Amino acid sequence: MNIKEKIPAIITVIILILLFALACYFLFYQSTFYYTKVTNEEVETLDATDDMRYQYTLIAYNKQGKEKEVTFKTSRKLKDDAYLELDVMMSRGVRSWAEISYDELPEAVQKKY
Repeated sequence: MNIKEKIPAIITVIILILLFALACYFLFYQSTFYYTKVTNEEVETLDATDDMRYQYTLIAYNKQGKEKEVTFKTSRKLKDDAYLELDVMMSRGVRSWAEISYDELPEAVQKKY
């Protein structure tokens, strides 16, 4: 078999490797920031067997204002009416969060609050 006959197989393998790498990137590395406002009415107290004692399920918005329900756990109750920036991964959910001020929210999100 000469090299010209192997080219389609080589191209197919390269394409499959690229598709696999792209899928891994979106599932395990790509994250999106969402923004939410804490309401302690939505907090659920979890069993004390875990460091994460509280679970929040809140409506959050991306920078364009698109809505998404997010659930995440914390080790402490959060300040009521605090604004949070959530780092959300497609495969893992909320990866981290940080409290921010209203002025730091994207304009489309400010309109929601």
